[in-house]
This record gives sequence, C-alpha cells and structure tokens, in this order.
Amino acid sequence: MTETFAPEINGVAMTLGRLVDGLLERDFTVAVFRPRQAVDEQPRINGHYAEHLLSGMQVPMYRELRFGFPATGRLLSNWRQRRPDAVYIATEGPLGWSAVRAAKKLGIPTLSGFHTNFHTYSRHYRLSLLEPLILRYLRSLHRHTGCTLVPTAELAQQLRDRAFGCVEVLQRGVDTALFNPARRSAALRRQWGAGPDQLVCLYIGRIAAEKNILTAVSAFRAVQHTTPDARLVLVGDGPLSGTLARDNPDFVFCGMRRGEDLARHFASGDLFLFPSQTETFGNVVTEAMASGLAVVAYNQAAAGEHIRDGDNGAVAADDTQQSFIQRAVALSQESGQFRQLGQRAARYAASLGWAGIVERFIQLLDQQIMRD
Repeated sequence: MTETFAPEINGVAMTLGRLVDGLLERDFTVAVFRPRQAVDEQPRINGHYAEHLLSGMQVPMYRELRFGFPATGRLLSNWRQRRPDAVYIATEGPLGWSAVRAAKKLGIPTLSGFHTNFHTYSRHYRLSLLEPLILRYLRSLHRHTGCTLVPTAELAQQLRDRAFGCVEVLQRGVDTALFNPARRSAALRRQWGAGPDQLVCLYIGRIAAEKNILTAVSAFRAVQHTTPDARLVLVGDGPLSGTLARDNPDFVFCGMRRGEDLARHFASGDLFLFPSQTETFGNVVTEAMASGLAVVAYNQAAAGEHIRDGDNGAVAADDTQQSFIQRAVALSQESGQFRQLGQRAARYAASLGWAGIVERFIQLLDQQIMRD
C-alpha cells in the first residue's frame, strides 16, 4: 500500500520497486495498491504481480506526488476475495489508514514503513506549529501496525524514544550495476562547461527548502573563492528551481534524469553536496558513493550510517551551516584527497546490494505472520 510508486522518481518509489522485484524473483505474489498517476493510466498485471489503481489527488506542498483517498470498502472487498498473508503500508496518507483499518478488521498482519520525515518538513513551509500534530498522527498510524520499518539504527531509536511501538531496521541498498564510476562521461562534462581537471560540485535531489538546498549553494560559492573555475551542477526539480536559476545564471540545471542517464550524471561529478537534514535515509548518498564521488553531508541518516569521515567521504563537524561549508571548502582544495575518498566510497558501496535487504524484508514479514 503506497501513495508513490514508479515511474515517480523519489527514494520511496525506488525502494518499493526494489522490494517488489526481489519478492517476485522469489516467486511471491505481490499486489500493489496506489493512487492513479494519470487519467488514462492502466494497471500493470503480469504473472504474480498486479496493480490496483485508486483515486487520489496531488499533495499541495509536493506536487510531484499524490495521496490516495480513503478506500477501506474496496480493500475489504478485495482482501475477502483474495486474502493476503501480510500487508505492507509504505506511506501514511488516507490510503494508508484505509489499509490499517481493513487489515485490522480482517485480522491480517501488517508492517509499516517510515520513509519520510513529514513532521520536520512542516518547518520549511511556515507550518512549524503543525509539527506536533503531524508527529502525533504518524505515531498513531504506526502504533496500529504490527511493526514499523526504518532504514537506520539512529532513526529506529528516535522512533522508539517517541513511543512508536515496535520498530525494526530494514536498510537500503544500492544498484552498483547501474551506479558505478565507469559511467563517467567526458562528453557530459563538456556540456556542463567543465574540462577533465575542473572541479564539478554536484547536487542531485528535490530542489526545495526542506532539502536545505541553500546551504549547498552557499558551500559552492565558498568553494569558488579558492577554486574559481569550479562548476555547480543540479539534477532534479522542485519549487525553488526557477528562483535559483534566475539568481545563479552560472549554475547548470539538468532537470529530472532517470536510469543510465541519471547514473552518468552521478559518475561525471567530483564532489557531491548533500546538505539535507530531514532525511530518513537519502538514497542519493549511497548512489553517489557507488558512483565514485566524495560526499559531503551531515552526520545523519545514510551519511551517518555509511560514511566514515576522511576515509570514504566527509561529514560536517556539527549541524551548523558553517560546519558544512567549511568541510566542503577544505575537501575541494585537495583534489587528490577527494578522488581517493570517491574511490574508497565506490569500493564500500559494492557491499550494499539489495539481495540481503529483500531477504531481511521477507524475514520481518514472516515474523509478523507468525506473531499474529
């Protein structure tokens, strides 16, 4: 049960796609219930896989995504005809609550995923007064499921401390066949106006306030003081794209990218700036590492889990903007060091395959079924 799924581009959709593919490869039967993304969209049905498209509408602050309308009656009807062994509720909108209610009424075991810090997003849209209410809403939903799955041990402890009930870690993997240093493209760098020895700082993700994007901009401007020919390339889209493009005509905006094209953009950079402090994980961190980039990030979420400062990446000394900027500037001045960090990052990321994570997901499903 999810409000986002491929072909939408975000970490939740990507993660769910990997889990679904892994289950199908192991001969599970999988049904995905999600909002219809286009008026003429048809559900995909293939062998052990079936989609059920439901009604929904765009998320006001996140127009790239939709939330599903309540559908308890439809779920009850469907699950009475073909009862699932377990239900995984990946998102917490009205559709997620419908799944909680329907599964509880039918006695079906449930797991839920905490994929997005929606309560902290409210600070970036002048809605900080709503943060306690959003947190209470999220906690209520997750406590009505058998267990909540999160990508890091740090987040698991945070939710346990906030009385979310049972919380288990389900890590995220990275596709190293797709994201790897061999995708580096001199031709693409030339399109960016960068020669082989010029420093390219890269940002990939939603261009929005909740991603702390302005800290990446400030860090790059500070890098330019010591490396004037450095370039900043931004991949993605979001509400701040137009403003940033107007105010920074020297930046390179590439828009949304997918698949091998996205992987080439990753591998063709040098220094990956990731200043977000609202992530539950941040898949782009491990994708950048797998692509052979030195990542500069705060010591939290994916970076806190996988980056060893000075060994396979760089983390800010504290949570301040100045600390992030200082770390980026210091690393940018040592081309030999950031290239070495990128090489070590790629070697480290080779161990983060999806096969073991799918097996862990199956184990957690089995545990919940046995418990219920």
